[in-house]
Amino acid sequence: MKEKIIINEVGLRDGLQNQPQHVTTEDKVRMAELLVGAGVRWLEPVSFVSPKAVPQMADAAQLTRQLPQGDGLHYTALVPNLRGYQLARDNGYRTVALVLSTTDSFNQRNLNMTLAQAIDSCRSIIQAAGADGIATRTYISGAFSCPYDGLTPVDVTLDLSRQMIDAGSEEIAIADTIGAGNPQQMKDIMAPLIQQYGAERFFVHLHDTRGLATAMAWAACDLGVRKFDASVGGLGGCPFAPGATGNVATEDLVYLFEAAGLDTGIDIQALREVIKLAARATGRELGGRIIHWIQSQEARGRPCDLV
Repeated sequence: MKEKIIINEVGLRDGLQNQPQHVTTEDKVRMAELLVGAGVRWLEPVSFVSPKAVPQMADAAQLTRQLPQGDGLHYTALVPNLRGYQLARDNGYRTVALVLSTTDSFNQRNLNMTLAQAIDSCRSIIQAAGADGIATRTYISGAFSCPYDGLTPVDVTLDLSRQMIDAGSEEIAIADTIGAGNPQQMKDIMAPLIQQYGAERFFVHLHDTRGLATAMAWAACDLGVRKFDASVGGLGGCPFAPGATGNVATEDLVYLFEAAGLDTGIDIQALREVIKLAARATGRELGGRIIHWIQSQEARGRPCDLV
């Protein structure tokens, strides 16, 4: 049997949160249905944030009620604070994602907190979630570079990861929020964490701003990481991180891992319908590198042997 790779689809949340064109709840529900139909089993569809700060997430509760249901589906909600956690809990989420940025500057703009306050906030959410039997995944945002302060020292990312594990967070996601990292940085961060805690504890979250996201994903995979965030069509961008472009495209990660003999369970051809819908809903041209290759092959009447 092929070794399993988990791809957590964040297009509905991280992919849409910064889009200037309003995306309807109906379109989001249809995207979720198509994603599940394509084989996606892990999704982060919403964040419980202030609708004034992130208008695209104003329908989080409404969307949650209409998401596809079934065995093997894993849904996560992003929560920026204790109030957001309580909303996610009350809306039935069994896993929540927390965000802890690596600098005061990034935390102030993202959460309106200092780094110390953000650490305390995460600890409070982790404690509350533990009491409620809800799992937590803490994102170390700006793990490679801060959009305001530049390069993030490896020791900072390692220390924050360890603090969150010590606080009780079941999973840690190492996030290249602005797509400024490189494969060597990935090795420098992940190798000591995996050695100390095991690879199964970690997610990797990548943006493809400088075109290195798939190379970084492979570097993490080579170290043993098997859980990755991605966004269909390469949707994405953080409203509080200048310069952050789209997430690594789901279809590009699927192709990378499937071509290497690993099993994502996701059908690239089926993802094309999601990409078409997302492109119409956002008014943007979308699609990862593998989609453009498929289209070029089709235009020449050539077969598309994806694996």
